[in-house]
Amino acid sequence: MTEIILNVREYPYHFYYQQNSSTKVNWLFLHGFMGNHHDFDQILDYLPGTVWTVDLLGFGNQAPLVPRKRLSMESQIIDFEIIFQHFNWQNLNVVGYSMGGRLALGLAQSHLADFINCLVLESSTAGLDSAQRRQERQLQDEQRANALLADYRQFVQNWRQLPLFASQKLLPVRQQVQIQHERLNQKPENMANSLRMMGTGSQPNFWPKLKQLKLFTGLIVGENDFKFLKIAQKLSVSIPDAELSVVKNAGHNVHLEQPGVYQEILQQLCIKSRVSD
Repeated sequence: MTEIILNVREYPYHFYYQQNSSTKVNWLFLHGFMGNHHDFDQILDYLPGTVWTVDLLGFGNQAPLVPRKRLSMESQIIDFEIIFQHFNWQNLNVVGYSMGGRLALGLAQSHLADFINCLVLESSTAGLDSAQRRQERQLQDEQRANALLADYRQFVQNWRQLPLFASQKLLPVRQQVQIQHERLNQKPENMANSLRMMGTGSQPNFWPKLKQLKLFTGLIVGENDFKFLKIAQKLSVSIPDAELSVVKNAGHNVHLEQPGVYQEILQQLCIKSRVSD
């Protein structure tokens, strides 16, 4: 893939792209927490048009230290306003996984929605719908951030053991080692402040605004991810033009556990989004 380093408000964003075909469509992939631009490698070669990946703010092995407030969703949306203006993408499909899905939904709730053709949210949410739940989650993320800074390697090991990622233990050992390596190859300070500023409890609550979302939205979730399956079902009835895809034999990280099915779903969603236009 070709790398482009774009300085946005004094931060060097690392973008990577490859053109798979002459089809006039662009795909932008936004990774999850402790991820990087490699997260979607297994599916990129099979999509039409041009695919784009990025190390999100504070993530990746080349990331400098980022001021805490800079990591808020509101601040990152400002960055993407500049990014969209620079690249001037046409027929853009935005695909976000987990944390990246929350950011993608944030972009779709801004005026950047005018530049997006199709929105795809994988194992993601629109936030928390009560002040009490947001406060509880902020406290939990603060505790996690402190544990992370105290012993990052142990935090990553504990993260791997979360029930959310249980199905990833069925992946080939080589793949599990690679995932663990990518998680460890981050700056702990950035990871801690991402939890504090970009966690589900700190982001805006988008649930009340979903009925105003005009974009065709694909929702992808693994059948074994019971928590996010419920959330995806709620999203599917809250967003006016949404389609839910429940993937068999998959947990939280569908694109990693079922890449073949995942890329087929993306292509079908892309076709349907053009029809709905």
